[in-house]
Amino acid sequence: MTYKKLYAIIKEKGVNDMFAVNYSTLRENMKECFDRVADGFETMIVTRKKTNMVVMSENSYNSLMETVYLLGNKENHDHLMKSLEQYRNGGTSIHEMMED
Repeated sequence: MTYKKLYAIIKEKGVNDMFAVNYSTLRENMKECFDRVADGFETMIVTRKKTNMVVMSENSYNSLMETVYLLGNKENHDHLMKSLEQYRNGGTSIHEMMED
């Protein structure tokens, strides 16, 4: 799976937006930046001279890793995409839960 496709799926699921700050701004406003990540489910890009860093909440990270895992296997990916297509085309029905 390409990163573009994975990103499109993540955005479709309504996963968080991103914002960027440079290292100095982060250092001066760390609490506010971390609160924005934690409370707003946003991903923070910390820009640096050599390489940028990504900061996200643990919940966002776990969701991303679950998505990668579920879509990483071709059979599972194809099954999930077929199910999603059925859902979008109204191919669902409501059933009452059976009790033990």
